[in-house]
Formats: sequence, structure tokens, C-alpha cells
Amino acid sequence: MSNNNLIKGSLQTIILKLLEENERMYGYEITQRVKELTAGEIKITEGALYPALHKLEAEGLLSTDIQQVDNRVRKYYSLTNDGQKEVTSKMSELQGFVENLQRILTPDLKPGFNI
Repeated sequence: MSNNNLIKGSLQTIILKLLEENERMYGYEITQRVKELTAGEIKITEGALYPALHKLEAEGLLSTDIQQVDNRVRKYYSLTNDGQKEVTSKMSELQGFVENLQRILTPDLKPGFNI
């Protein structure tokens, strides 16, 4: 996918959803999981990922845990209680947007279809 603007608008939701499913992850692990899930179609750069992680942490949606792994310091991110609630909200918001976008792209579809 060449349009990174589409990814930017969904990046926080992607991060929150992955952390909900995996409990805790470090940055590189998040980028690799997205790449794996999308067969390489979506690649999240460190320049996009880390500012989003820091913003979510500053908003109280993520907590961090630093661990030493193979002589390297690794920062793990996990959802806070507020982060857990935000996943549901963000997923609902994104699903509604995708449904409306699909209606625009395919006007002959009826409202209430399932994606």
C-alpha cells in the first residue's frame, strides 16, 4: 500500500488492537506483526510508530515495561484500563468509517451490510 496517509489515520487503532490481542509488545514486534498480517502490504515505519506509541502513553492508554533481553534494553507496551476501553471505541469508530466508505465506493450496496 503506497498511501501512508491512510495508515496514519488508523495507526493508533492498529496499535491498540494488536496490544489487546497480544497483551504486550515492543515496537519492532508491532511493525513485524502488521507486516505479517498484511502479507507485507502495510509497513509501519519507526518514524510513524514511535510518536504514536508515545502519544498513546502520554494519554494514559499504554503503560511500559523495560526489560533487558540479550544485552539489549527492550521497551514493552501494554494497554492500561483506559486503553482497553479505548480499543472498543476506536474499533467501532473505524468500522463505521469503513462501512460508510464502502457505501460511497459501492453505492448499490444497502445500509447495514456486513464487511
